Amino acid sequence: MDVKQICKTAHDAQYELGAMSADKKNEILIAVARNIIKNKDTLIAANKIDIDAAEGSGMSKAMVDRLLLTSERIDLIAEGVEQVAALPDPVGEISESWDLPSGLHIDKVRAPLGVIAVIYESRPNVTADVFALCFKSGNCVVLRGGKEAINSNRALYTIIADTLADCGCNSNVVGFIDDTSREGSAQLLKQGDTVDVVIPRGGDGLKKFVLANAVMPVIASAGGVCHMYVEKSADIDKCIDVIDNAKMQRPSTCNALEQLLVHADVADKTLTAVADRLKGRCRLVGCERSCAILKANGYDIAKASEDDFTKEHQDYELTVRVVDSTAEAIDIVNANNTKHSDAIMSEDNKAIAEFTSKVDAGCVYVNASTRFTDGFQFGFGAEIGISTQKLHARGPLGLRQLTSEKYVVRGDYTSRK
Repeated sequence: MDVKQICKTAHDAQYELGAMSADKKNEILIAVARNIIKNKDTLIAANKIDIDAAEGSGMSKAMVDRLLLTSERIDLIAEGVEQVAALPDPVGEISESWDLPSGLHIDKVRAPLGVIAVIYESRPNVTADVFALCFKSGNCVVLRGGKEAINSNRALYTIIADTLADCGCNSNVVGFIDDTSREGSAQLLKQGDTVDVVIPRGGDGLKKFVLANAVMPVIASAGGVCHMYVEKSADIDKCIDVIDNAKMQRPSTCNALEQLLVHADVADKTLTAVADRLKGRCRLVGCERSCAILKANGYDIAKASEDDFTKEHQDYELTVRVVDSTAEAIDIVNANNTKHSDAIMSEDNKAIAEFTSKVDAGCVYVNASTRFTDGFQFGFGAEIGISTQKLHARGPLGLRQLTSEKYVVRGDYTSRK
């Protein structure tokens, strides 16, 4: 099927799925999880084609790691689907009720968005995560993954579609677009008659392309230029472990630390401790003041370019910068972040309050790693992405964020006077 037909069949299937019971949806999700485990060898073989192509193209080690499927990672993918099955179903939930003098009773009820298109890059686990969340929240989904993981994504989609059919469910509730070209994405973004919302999940370039071309509403979920500010009252020894975790645990992810800001009063101690911890593991680039401090103490650091101060490195690289106040740090964060996740390390409640109230991001952390911006970590189960906009949802997008609300109004053959 072409893109238009895939979207049309998903559109036609949405009402059946929207009315499906929670028990039936959970039964199907459990079956999908089991079949993912059952087909490990098929998934690993498909993934090897993608990995070989990525390595052959010169892709960085950190980015290749995003693509890799191992037996353990496939277990986690299946576990993620099972966790979604175990979550409460938001569809049909009544959030408010009231009666009116006219005799009407009004319920405010959660309902699926309808058909969600998701354009995503690199990681094949996204295919299963996105399907599970959309399916559980009663939404049909059209998947369009990146070329880097096309074989892995197709193999996962095939397992999902076959399981749906075996369970007696219309497999058109999930569509898969093989065309990984920019033209294929552009065609998908024109299907406003059948697709209710599109979510880009990838870098800033993808987000901008989708926002510029979509004719349907967009929930922007894009890359993360994440900042951490070490304020002068912070416990520096404790900060180093958090900085290490935020940058090094998985540097290719959107919630990894990219920009470290350090108050001038603690810059010498903090920067030398960071350089010592990351020596041989992570390349440092910095402002003139950072370079002066570290070079005077015998550490290697390169002078940052203008691009480095706004860059999502997605690799073992960190930009460091010295600031003179919390106000300056906030201005830098707001000027250069992607509204994703930013953090302050501090023992000063006034500085913390200023930072948390003024920093414009979906997630603002106090004395914690930005790596926690994740659906599982927030208790949502798998996430469909991290919203970096303000309407209608912000931060990790879980089940509830994939629904809207409608009013069910009951009367007794009531007419308006």
